[in-house]
Amino acid sequence: MAQLQASQTSSPALSADAGWDCHVHVFDASAPVQGGHYQPAHQPLERIEAQAHALGVGHLVLVQPSVYGTDNGVLLQALARESGRHRGVVVVDMDVTDAELQTMHALGVRGVRFNLVSPVGNGPEALRTLSPRLRALGWHVQWYAGPQHLAQIAALQAECALPCVLDHLAGMHAQLPAHDAAWQDLARLADAGAWIKLSGWYRLQATAPYDTLHAATERVAGLFGPRMVWGSDWPHTSFAADAMPAYASVWTPVASALGAERAQQVLRAGAQLYA
Repeated sequence: MAQLQASQTSSPALSADAGWDCHVHVFDASAPVQGGHYQPAHQPLERIEAQAHALGVGHLVLVQPSVYGTDNGVLLQALARESGRHRGVVVVDMDVTDAELQTMHALGVRGVRFNLVSPVGNGPEALRTLSPRLRALGWHVQWYAGPQHLAQIAALQAECALPCVLDHLAGMHAQLPAHDAAWQDLARLADAGAWIKLSGWYRLQATAPYDTLHAATERVAGLFGPRMVWGSDWPHTSFAADAMPAYASVWTPVASALGAERAQQVLRAGAQLYA
């Protein structure tokens, strides 16, 4: 992330393409979407690769978007194009076959996303059914959830004994009181070895430059230590295609809140989580 780091600090920059963007989506305009969902704009892998490469990010984690349900075809085709470079997080049915899971693993999939925000997302029942096979693969569970769900997730993590990754700052939004019980639940998850994504700032009741989230980000960093990764949330489906945030602008809150040295550690941490 040499170019961006140079604008923020005089500290040494990352080596070329060493960074990880751990939350992006790819879309194919020709692929069918779930009924009742929006029709996404065409956003292929090469488009985000070019934006990421310009900032020293060479590895992407492709996350299955809700519009495709459990049809992971677009994501898997993108992984196959760049064998070994990128990773994936999928959404699967409870009756997915072992052969299908093994194929996904070979392509770079390392986790399954569960969703407590959208009514179409997989939840606890699916997790309990899938957890033995996910453990066998060495995969993790990625949760899209809000602060009100963290106690439930902590209980499920203890029950299923799977690594847990929390999307978008675990939903710890800018208006959440410092004494809210969700912070205790989040601490339980951190103590149990969970990871967290510094991402989705605009989903957290904040607007650019997102400085209202600095205190929450610093508090999260105190809880999770090295188990933090960054995600751009590209292509920012909360925005119109012609009004997307600049790619660098969703990295800036990490460097601003944590400082250059720790921010670089966050950028490299994906290599451990998605090995």
